[in-house]
Amino acid sequence: MSPAAEPAERTLVAWCPDWPVVAAGMPLDRPAIVLHANRVVACSPAARAEGVSEGLRRREAQGRCPGAEVLAHDPTRDARAFEPVVAALDGLCPRVEITRPGTCALATRGPSRYHGGDTALARLAAGVLVEALGGRASVQVGVADGALAAGLAARGAASDAPVVVAAGAGPAFLGPWPVTVLDEIVGAPGVTDVLGRLGVRVLADLAALDAGDVLARFGADGEILHRLARGLDARPLATRRPALDLAVVSELDPPVERIDTAAFLAVSLADELHRRLGTHGLACTQVSIGAETEHGEQLERCWRHEGTLGAGAVAERVRWQLDGWLSGAVASRPTAGIIRLVLTPTEVVPARGRQLGFWGGETLLDERAVRALARVAGLLGTEAVAVPERQGGRGPGEQLALVPAAAVDLTEPRAAARPGWVAEPWPGRLPAPSPAMVHADPPVTDLLDAAGGRVVVSGRGTINTTPVTLVVEGTPQPVGAWAGPWPADERWWDPVAHRRRARVQVLDGAGVAHLLVVENSCWREEATYD
Repeated sequence: MSPAAEPAERTLVAWCPDWPVVAAGMPLDRPAIVLHANRVVACSPAARAEGVSEGLRRREAQGRCPGAEVLAHDPTRDARAFEPVVAALDGLCPRVEITRPGTCALATRGPSRYHGGDTALARLAAGVLVEALGGRASVQVGVADGALAAGLAARGAASDAPVVVAAGAGPAFLGPWPVTVLDEIVGAPGVTDVLGRLGVRVLADLAALDAGDVLARFGADGEILHRLARGLDARPLATRRPALDLAVVSELDPPVERIDTAAFLAVSLADELHRRLGTHGLACTQVSIGAETEHGEQLERCWRHEGTLGAGAVAERVRWQLDGWLSGAVASRPTAGIIRLVLTPTEVVPARGRQLGFWGGETLLDERAVRALARVAGLLGTEAVAVPERQGGRGPGEQLALVPAAAVDLTEPRAAARPGWVAEPWPGRLPAPSPAMVHADPPVTDLLDAAGGRVVVSGRGTINTTPVTLVVEGTPQPVGAWAGPWPADERWWDPVAHRRRARVQVLDGAGVAHLLVVENSCWREEATYD
């Protein structure tokens, strides 16, 4: 089907810049950064004015803006705060889709005719959202053929002047944009990186390539990128609304008012939905989350993903949505517990399948582990299940951080879990091998010389004498060997967070190796080697 015979759906996209900062309750005129896996995922305009940008590592961001408030990345918080904003658009269109917290979209065909055209609808939507936000954030609105063009139009719009791309002008509007804008939408940075090295740097260059050649070279991801560059939707119009029997329903008795209980049930529903779709050879790209309360209140919200939604991704979005409903303002919160929960795949595509690895890579056990983690998180709470991610640091307790499993997509490869994630040098970092056990509460120790005096590390990072005795929790032991020190002068630009420490490796008489750290003339055992 030619592009002329396959028009993209006319779409309005509303985008709230820097939404994670807004959702955390931080004023945008104050410098603030939101960190995930030790990288900046969002920042306030005040921090951006100091040179901070998304993708920077924490150390570099704080070096550029020392006074920035550091906020943790919390998708659940972002979705909960975004629900009242999306609800304000229900009066304009009965079916508003959430792409991610901070971005929503709606089809304009019916609402545009009712309100007097795309421009009038865009201005009305912007006014409604600004009123719902109460001045806490700005709203940028764009209208175009297809979600990609509309999203880029929104990013280029002013808060008081929506951008409306004329019907049929989508390819011309998209042409000058770099191919890297597709990374966030499709999640295939490897493809766009190769395209850039091949000289295909803007969407017009990609659209000019033969579709068959792109498919043969880059596979399904390349096909989607090529369609988007041509101003089409990510998938052909063969995408269809599924039969009603694919919906999964759970009747809740007694009514559920707690988020963790409802989220646990949502995990089971997501697994059942994933199983049903797999039986029919389908994958879901858009899911409708519906709920009914004991007082007859009907709640519904659509979530879209440009890729396919697996069981974990569906369960995650259901949890976000339930949190937004049950933890909202009193005026918009349901007046009774939820008695019925429904998940309906409102848009499906043929499942392309995947090859499980024989030697490494993804296996069936990986999929089972992800589902097991989702069930445990439903039982114990989202913060109870954590996964490790590598980050910069000098001590062994700082080089790995535990983040909630609900905050990451465990079904996708995570760069932060790979050993090479932190490539920058850390002066004063402890050399390999790393200790086997890191103490959560380091015990107070002492390191003494031959005369019984405390060993001291000078301001120049040198040790004043040879350690002879190690005292761990009151028990003295002879020192067989030692190495170090490794001094670290951290955050020297911040009077409050400034720390000066030094680490020393000590082998006691029993052959056990200890990692000691001294700070403010106080020695502690930070870790133990196996």
